[in-house]
Amino acid sequence: MSNQISTQPSLSTQTSSTLLTLTVAPAKVIRGSGVLQAKAAEIACLGSRPLIVAGDSTLSISRKNLLPVLETHSLHTAQASYSPDCCEASLKCLQKKAKEHKADVIIGVGGGKALDTAKLVAHQLQLPVVTIPTSASTCAAWSALSNVYSEEGAFLYDVGLSRCPDLLILDYDLINTAPQRTLVAGIGDAIAKWYEASVSSGHLQDTLIIAAVQQARVLRDILLQKSAAALKEPGSEVWREVVDATVLLAGVVGGLGGAQCRTVAAHAVHNGLTHISGHGSIHGEKVAFGILVQLRLEEMLQGNQLAASARQQLLKFYTEIGLPQKLSDLGLGNITLGELQTAAEIALVPNSDIHRLPFKVAPEQLMAAMVSTTAPIDSRDTMNRVSPKGISDEVEA
Repeated sequence: MSNQISTQPSLSTQTSSTLLTLTVAPAKVIRGSGVLQAKAAEIACLGSRPLIVAGDSTLSISRKNLLPVLETHSLHTAQASYSPDCCEASLKCLQKKAKEHKADVIIGVGGGKALDTAKLVAHQLQLPVVTIPTSASTCAAWSALSNVYSEEGAFLYDVGLSRCPDLLILDYDLINTAPQRTLVAGIGDAIAKWYEASVSSGHLQDTLIIAAVQQARVLRDILLQKSAAALKEPGSEVWREVVDATVLLAGVVGGLGGAQCRTVAAHAVHNGLTHISGHGSIHGEKVAFGILVQLRLEEMLQGNQLAASARQQLLKFYTEIGLPQKLSDLGLGNITLGELQTAAEIALVPNSDIHRLPFKVAPEQLMAAMVSTTAPIDSRDTMNRVSPKGISDEVEA
């Protein structure tokens, strides 16, 4: 695809994907404790003039943990912040910085947005890229995909990349320095793979899609069984297993299954919420809330009792580990009806991934689902009960 960003971005570039070409995995994955200090030689194999892309706070981490190691291999390194976001203005500045430095490899250090920015800059300049996650909040270190936002944090569109990163370095010691909230958010983002892939692709017979959906199920089971214990024992073996699940295995699902297995309603809801919440909550927190919305839609519009049971199971799980269950948990307790409608309309734009659902969703139905994620199971709860007045009552409550 072209290295230029579209001047008329859309909310998704994934909907017309083909599985003839798959970007399955990074060329090399190195994981362990203290591996960042030991593996600079691997970076040196990719280039001698790295540009480190990180957030303002993460630049200090790279100066402390990465720069001295790179200097021992005589690499000429420059650093640049992607702030305020993975946005078009930042991307242009970073391209200029890379050209001025004559960079021959890009190193992304940080969370999902830092890594998405680094991957996209490398894609645009046709350079190799190294991803070094500093938290387990997403699978961005693995995937061949970058999300682009406005400077205010509103999701605009995604870009499918020509390949996965050339090198992924997962240092457990580095991940363990991140706030626990980031791992909780990563659990929310990763567990969505099952609820979205099973809806969009559970009926398909392509061998690799079947494998991807089953991997999503395994991922869900690992997280349901191990997350609570992992959060109680940071750095432990079970904690590492959950980190591997959120950073690595979650990436495998999208790599094997392609765009078809990545996102449905949960991520569409996330995209809509970014237009009213800005930087107020983490990606995986909004996605986790979006799972509940998706299940609520299946429950309301299809009478799907399995979805209702799954939602109740997740509500208990969310309570146990601290994931958001309702809009107020995302800092949107004072949301207006107009803001709710804005989020719903953006989530429902014509090329949104929410249309992978096997039924049509109207804005008022999505709004009703967004304000009733914690509702008790009621077999009479159908689309006929959705009304603007009911939504208003919920928002004002």
